Amino acid sequence: MDTPVIVINVKTYKEGTGEKALELARCIEKVGKEIGIEMAIAVQPTDIYAIYHETNIPVFAQHIDAIKYGSNTGWILPEAVKEAGAVGTLLNHSEHPIPLENICKGIERAKELQMETIVCAGNVDMARAIAALSPHFVAIEPPELIGGDVSVTTAEPDVVRNAVDAVKKIDSRVKVLCGAGVKKREDVRKAIELGTDGVLLASGVVKAKDKEAVLMDLAKGIERL
Repeated sequence: MDTPVIVINVKTYKEGTGEKALELARCIEKVGKEIGIEMAIAVQPTDIYAIYHETNIPVFAQHIDAIKYGSNTGWILPEAVKEAGAVGTLLNHSEHPIPLENICKGIERAKELQMETIVCAGNVDMARAIAALSPHFVAIEPPELIGGDVSVTTAEPDVVRNAVDAVKKIDSRVKVLCGAGVKKREDVRKAIELGTDGVLLASGVVKAKDKEAVLMDLAKGIERL
């Protein structure tokens, strides 16, 4: 993906499932084109195919398992989400944490398929450890701020700044996103000023009454830089 980027994670919200996920993806595409910035969406596996075929925005899975074809009932096969149209995947979100060993395996499987990885970290130490595995992105998201009304860029700007520094010292090629409480253009602008390459957010968009207006406001946080 190009950066700076805004990535919308729909989680398993009703407002981001099925037809509503597709509607949101179309809205994201419209705003991204109008403002001229990269915007992407992370959806449930069942919604990847439709969004890939109906829009031109990057579509991410919310998780993959480091498995291959075979007897793995209930697990998420990387090849399956790739074939459905996903360009990449989230890994280790605070709502779906996995051991560092599994993060490593997940990144390796994604690389085999030329898929991008956005790996979440709850603190600077974890961001540093993940950076050593060379994902495409590390997303710093203090779990206590996720879903809240105060952005990490306001509540804990030093965490964001220190995460960027830690990641770049390990591998300058790894890009950094931040998330947790991001809801408006000032949050996005501050994230970029702190050295990140964009933001990862969810409820601020997915549960908004006027999603297009919120997306437009967020996008202008990058446009104004």
